Amino acid sequence: MSVNGNRQLLEVEDLVVQYAVARGLIGAVRRTPRQSVHAVDGVTLSVRAGELLALVGESGCGKTTTAQAVLRLVDAVSGTIRFEGREITRLGARSLRPLRRRMQIVYQDPYESLDPRLRVQATVEEPLLIHGLGGSKAERTERVRAALARVELSPPELFLDRFPHELSGGQRQRVAIAAGLVLEPRLLVADEPVSMLDVSVRAGVLHLLNGLRESGLGILMITHDLSTAARFADRIAVMYLGRIVEEGAAREIVRNPQHPYTKALLSVVPRRDPRDRMRPQILSGETPDAVRIPSGCRFHPRCPVAIEECRDHDPLLRRPHKAETPEHRAACILA
Repeated sequence: MSVNGNRQLLEVEDLVVQYAVARGLIGAVRRTPRQSVHAVDGVTLSVRAGELLALVGESGCGKTTTAQAVLRLVDAVSGTIRFEGREITRLGARSLRPLRRRMQIVYQDPYESLDPRLRVQATVEEPLLIHGLGGSKAERTERVRAALARVELSPPELFLDRFPHELSGGQRQRVAIAAGLVLEPRLLVADEPVSMLDVSVRAGVLHLLNGLRESGLGILMITHDLSTAARFADRIAVMYLGRIVEEGAAREIVRNPQHPYTKALLSVVPRRDPRDRMRPQILSGETPDAVRIPSGCRFHPRCPVAIEECRDHDPLLRRPHKAETPEHRAACILA
């Protein structure tokens, strides 16, 4: 899983995204101050050309909101987002339009993301029409065929006239990926790209993404499955309650986890070698409410090794004492 070059495609620094919580009728009458959901709370990450970064965490940790903010589908309260060296955090719709074709997203559910009324040809061609690309109908069709071939739906002629209900789940997700690739983007955000698919077809889609990465495409993959991230990602960033708590090369994160949350996630991942098995760690309680973030380390209410200092000290990402590389960082005072 080597990275093709070191050129940064995406750079995110101290990203903050918040949502106001509805007060309800009684709250409105009493004029109770609105509370905010701290969906993303100071996230910093980067993706290079030819690299797959996996953003991993439980449901509700803020990873999907991070992806949406990166693509400017939701607005950030603060922080900066740079794409290909250009800051896009505050760009208006007109300035964003030419950039959007170079930043594409593949959604989680291929059964919902494809319009059931459109044939595959029309689905993959639609982005070209929206952005005014492709020239004539014949030229657009050729680009559609090339995109389908790139996602291994071959021969393309076999799929052009099919409707979504005539495709398997894996084929639908490949069509969704083709619709993103037809614009020849530099960055692809894959939001839980295989979680809705049968186990039997997941590997094929993941190997496809791996091949796209090797061709130079930068990929930000959102997933709750650390085993998937460990197998296919170059780097892993583990997210908990709006923040990244550990990041580094995928192999080191899996072999040498330093944050207690990462260790808990890895403890339930099946291992090929029985001698490498970790004792399963069942975390107590549920993820705290993102409206009421715990003081100190936000993981301390569920942490099996928390000490008194964890209640008051909010740790920053830093290189752990046992880290093998400078890029490995964890937000834990005990690491």
